[in-house]
Amino acid sequence: MRFDIMTLFPELVSTVLSESIIGRAQKAGVIEVHAHNIRDYSKDKHRRVDDTPYGGGMGMLMSPVPIYDCFTAITAPQTNECTRRRVIYMSPRGQVLTQKKAKELAENYDNIVILCGHYEGVDQRIIDEIVDEELSIGDYVLTGGEIPACVVVDCVSRMIDGVLSSPECYEKESFYDGVTVEYPQYTRPPEWRGRKVPDILLSGHHAKIDKWKEEEAKRLTEERSKASDSDKK
Repeated sequence: MRFDIMTLFPELVSTVLSESIIGRAQKAGVIEVHAHNIRDYSKDKHRRVDDTPYGGGMGMLMSPVPIYDCFTAITAPQTNECTRRRVIYMSPRGQVLTQKKAKELAENYDNIVILCGHYEGVDQRIIDEIVDEELSIGDYVLTGGEIPACVVVDCVSRMIDGVLSSPECYEKESFYDGVTVEYPQYTRPPEWRGRKVPDILLSGHHAKIDKWKEEEAKRLTEERSKASDSDKK
């Protein structure tokens, strides 16, 4: 899988994605992550990439011209041989990223191109021209699309063979089935500050342990659902 991220802050993206599991996956050649500076494609002598919006409004808007030039450069056949490509724009108005969506992206594409907006966003024409879908990581607004882009790369990468030690590592995690969250987990010591590990986990009875995990996951999923319903009122 190859990820190409179009951004005004490539260092931010590269720093976040160079660590831990995602960093190791890159070193092992399982995934590629390329951060591209949109300013490098500006024809303005001051490397400007934004301008005032037509019709008025607060802030500045990213111009479609350098974004398109960046896109055509990174998707040119001589530099990118991937054929199953998906272009995503990180936007609060987009579909909220879920584990199901991450699995779909991991299974169906070999190149994910992510456009990160900044300021007040990007000119609608570049969205209409190159973007396949808009994604959000939640119903709130951030300064730019870089952090959401990193979330997409991390979430999708975990579903790719060879990134984690085995498929079971993500198949047992929260939301893999689209709904259920993960059960509570414990490690040594068996007692800490008066809080004990549940006896069932120390019993060695695997069938009972599996049942406990299933029941706890169900309980926590129901609690989360109730909290979510309460927030909507």
